[in-house]
Amino acid sequence: MKNLILISMILAVFSFSACGQKKDVPAKIKTAFEQKFPTAQKVKWDKENETEWEAEFKMNGKEYSANFSSDGKWMETEYEIEKSEIPQAVKQTLDNEFAGYDLEEAEISETTDGKVYEFALEKGETKMEVAITPDGKVVKKEVKKEDEEDND
Repeated sequence: MKNLILISMILAVFSFSACGQKKDVPAKIKTAFEQKFPTAQKVKWDKENETEWEAEFKMNGKEYSANFSSDGKWMETEYEIEKSEIPQAVKQTLDNEFAGYDLEEAEISETTDGKVYEFALEKGETKMEVAITPDGKVVKKEVKKEDEEDND
């Protein structure tokens, strides 16, 4: 009986460690990440596609995601923000151009091209993804209907 318990414990440890293994993230990507986000905590890595890695982590009390190319180049960082953190110029654009839409999600996306505010908006059955520059210019507007998603 003791052997059976011991074997069960060993198998449990192996199963747990296999599930908890980290993805094999290339060293140059980890190094680039650590240099850009030295205070990041609880980092989880995923391979986004063949040429891109994504790290999800916590920093300054917020949840972040950052993408790096296979050669270690930083590509994008995203993090959610509260409605109160949206700048006035961006709020004005939302109010003027997207009146009647409910704000489902707000986040900041930073790339080498700069910063944009990204929003998930909803009005009835219509869902929309919008990106607005800090000075209030709409740079992306993508409409999605719920029934289109259901027919896929």
